[in-house]
Amino acid sequence: MIIHCENVSKSYNASKVLDRISFQVTEQKITGLIGRNGAGKTTLLKMIAGFWHTSSGNLEVFGNDPFNNLTVSANTIFVDDQMAFPETLTLWDLLIEAGRFYQHWDAGLAGRLFEYFQFNKKQFHHHLSKGKKSTFNMIVGLASRSPLTIFDEPTTGMDSAVRKDFYRALLKDYLAHPRSILISSHHLNEIEDLLEDILLIDDGNLVLHTSIDDMREYAIAITGNYSQLDAWINGKEIFHKEKVGINEMYVIMKNDVPTEEIERYGFHISSVSPNDLAVYMTNKTRGGIDDVFDSK
Repeated sequence: MIIHCENVSKSYNASKVLDRISFQVTEQKITGLIGRNGAGKTTLLKMIAGFWHTSSGNLEVFGNDPFNNLTVSANTIFVDDQMAFPETLTLWDLLIEAGRFYQHWDAGLAGRLFEYFQFNKKQFHHHLSKGKKSTFNMIVGLASRSPLTIFDEPTTGMDSAVRKDFYRALLKDYLAHPRSILISSHHLNEIEDLLEDILLIDDGNLVLHTSIDDMREYAIAITGNYSQLDAWINGKEIFHKEKVGINEMYVIMKNDVPTEEIERYGFHISSVSPNDLAVYMTNKTRGGIDDVFDSK
């Protein structure tokens, strides 16, 4: 068992950030932690990494309470845009020192990535731009080869080309050296092809934990006559609906109705991307932005 999370909650003062979240990561895989800004992703990841303690519930990483635990610390790396490094050490010195700490450190990989992304050995981390800091942090995260590698919104500040390089490097290194990787993002479309599992959270609650393949089949889109479709979806699990055109409705619903029944009503069926589904499932309303202007 890599991560065991059972009814875990986290509160600050009177505000509950996470509310009785339960899930397990039982094998080496890449898991995406998906949610909107403020959903609780960073809080959950920092508790898993052992930086913060839980308010209630049971959280175990490698069979241990992760908070201030040396075993968890030695086998985990947490990468985000706030990583702090000694300001007296150059970038190259930082890579050398990282090799002394991380048991599975790959100095060759670190050096090749360092050269590929055109860093200067005499540069200092605190002098880098936001995007270059994220890129250097990514090098440390990949080269550490930690059994549990956590990337929290790792591409902050990176341009499109560097983001693509990062994702490709992560996948290639994972395939060669499998380990448990958690990567958080509010842009599922960017990392969908990397993932094996999805953890979707919203307002501190776990909305969905499933494989990426199952998420692709989790919902369907239906388009049809407004009055007919509106009556037909009554009592069904709906994630989104909106009026389209003059007299049609577009609906996203759980894929638990036989296709034959839908086609019998003459409705049109289409697929829903995991990214769109994540957006719809975490919307505060089931309508679209047009409803704001149509409600006069």
